[in-house]
Amino acid sequence: MNHQEHLTTLIEFFNQITLESANHLGDFYTADAYFKDPFNEVRGVEKITPIFTHMFAQVDGPRFVVTGHVLQGEQAFLTWDFLFRMKRFSTDEQCIRGATHIRFAHDGRVEFHRDYWDAAEELYEKLPVLGALMRGLKRMARN
Repeated sequence: MNHQEHLTTLIEFFNQITLESANHLGDFYTADAYFKDPFNEVRGVEKITPIFTHMFAQVDGPRFVVTGHVLQGEQAFLTWDFLFRMKRFSTDEQCIRGATHIRFAHDGRVEFHRDYWDAAEELYEKLPVLGALMRGLKRMARN
């Protein structure tokens, strides 16, 4: 089965995600879909949905920009920028760069979603106190 149309629809969904649309992940994910990122590992769309809706509570103006993709059979690989503003620390827009491995089920919905991004570099280093510690550890590891 060619999943190009499913991938295009999924990319549009991520590029335009809102709190409201995040509550409709079941349109894009199977009921028993697997999801993993640096902080979560869950199975089931009812457990994935709160992960996406929670980002709207944690940060201001969250949005994804899918910057590239590759599709091979039922699997896809997406690269993306996640742009947001931290509520407590800064009004500057922040960017986390990452990638996602997707596997489509026969019906075109996502059955496997694995995010890859470096939480230390992309997030922790941007926090005021923890960031200084993380940057210091990084310098020590280089020497």
